[in-house]
Amino acid sequence: DVHVANLRKKLDTAEKGAGSRYIQTVRGVGYKFEGP
Repeated sequence: DVHVANLRKKLDTAEKGAGSRYIQTVRGVGYKFEGP
């Protein structure tokens, strides 16, 4: 989704690689947030 992609971009600008580390795509379900 566009909103999740924008959120990942914002997290990546704050900390390199944070967007893909914190927001995981779960196939067939949706998204999962993995906090620090």
